[in-house]
Formats: sequence, structure tokens, C-alpha cells
Amino acid sequence: MTVQLYARDVGSGTPLVLLHAFPLSSAMWLEQRQGLAGRFRVITPDLRGFGGSRLGTDEPSIDAMADDVARMFRDQGVRRAVVGGLSMGGYVAMALCRRHPELVLGLVLAATRAAADTDATRQNRLRQAEALDGDTGVRTLVDEVLPGLVGPTTMRQRALIYGRVRGLVQATPAPAAAWAQRAMAARPDSFETLRELRVPTLVMVGDEDALATEDEARAMADAAPDSELLVIPRAGHLCAVEQPDLFNQAVAEFTAALARTAKESPDGAGRPRG
Repeated sequence: MTVQLYARDVGSGTPLVLLHAFPLSSAMWLEQRQGLAGRFRVITPDLRGFGGSRLGTDEPSIDAMADDVARMFRDQGVRRAVVGGLSMGGYVAMALCRRHPELVLGLVLAATRAAADTDATRQNRLRQAEALDGDTGVRTLVDEVLPGLVGPTTMRQRALIYGRVRGLVQATPAPAAAWAQRAMAARPDSFETLRELRVPTLVMVGDEDALATEDEARAMADAAPDSELLVIPRAGHLCAVEQPDLFNQAVAEFTAALARTAKESPDGAGRPRG
């Protein structure tokens, strides 16, 4: 079944759809909605089970999450959009490119990876899912996941940001987190999807990110035919939350360039001519 996603929808202009990280919700994009809605139509859905979206009864699957997003496009009357995803949101964005490429005008991949999980990472996800199903619930997320979400600079200098992230993690429904961990554990390698992209790609990673490394970001940028890589200083995994001004500036420049190309392109598809 396809779940109808709750989405915040602000601003006007070229649509920019931002897909949130695990184990947060679209609330993480507050600074993006405030900073980018003056130039673009910013749509930030809660992925299934998170925030205001229900979980449904499907087997855990990143593809199911991507199909939810495709349905949201139709519900919101969006023909094509620049699609950005951070961490888990990046996995969903790449699945959307694979399953619904006609919807994607450009791709922003932040703090994510195209490779499937290693055996060790997969087993750790499944162990956490079991713990989330049990008595410990979201305490597992606070103890094991939260420490890796922000970098040391944020830990030292941005207490308000860290507190906000901690609050978002604590608000996560345990069943959604367990479902999402199993979905991520089962996801396929996405390098072939990147190699087949026909739209521009912006890859971003924080220079203090311990979960998604600069090498992994560079591998994605190398795989995508028309791509650029940006390393955000003094930012960990949640680079959009930790360094919102730098993140927003990069996304705004990328989206504005695509909007211009879309107007100039004969089919309005936002692809370079020739």
C-alpha cells in the first residue's frame, strides 16, 4: 500500500522536495523552509511512520518510501522537482531516481552513500530494530544513533542545535524507526542508478561526518555524469542542520541554475541542450 505523506509546503517557484534523515522528521528542515521559501517552493514530507505520516502495513522497503514520495508529487500537483535527501532521505531520493526518474529535475545528495550496507552495518541495523521493538524503545536511538548525528564542533559550540536534534530523536515513534532500519538494511547498491542519471547532481558532506565519509561522497560524485561535490566545514552528519546557511546557499545556487536551464530547454525538462 502507498501511504499518504504529511508534507509542509511553503513558498513558490521551482519545486524543491527535501527528504529527511533517520531518525528525524521534516521538522529538521526548519532552516531550509525559512531560508529557501523566498525563492522556491519548498516541500518537506514526513517519510512513512515519522512525524505526521502513518506507517502502513508494507514490508520494510526504501522503494516503498520512494513510491510514497512519487504519490505526494501527484497529490501536490508537482510535475518535476529538484529532490534532495540527507542520509536516509538520500537513499529514498536515489530510489526515486531509479523508479520515477521523470519526476526528478535535479538531485541533491547530502551525508548519504550509494553503496549497500556492509554485513556488519546491516546486522547492527537489524539488532537496533529488534531493540526498538522491545522494551528499550527509542532509548536505543538516543544511546546509539544520536551521538553520531552531529559533529564535534556542534557538540562544543552549538548546544541549541544539539538539543533540538536530541528532541527530534526522542520524538521518533519506535515502530517507525524499527521499520526504517530494516528498510535501510535491505536496500540495494545505487551506483548504477547514479551512473544512469540524466540530471545534474550536487553531492554534499560535512567534513566532520563520521557516518558518511568524504570518500563515499566523492565516489557518488564520480559515478554521476553531471555532478559537483561540496564539503561543508565544521559540520557532522546533519550538515543541513549544523551549517544551514552554507547548505542553503549551495542548494539555492544549484536549484536556480536548474530553473534557468528548464526555461531554456525545448522540452522544459531542465536538461542541457545538445
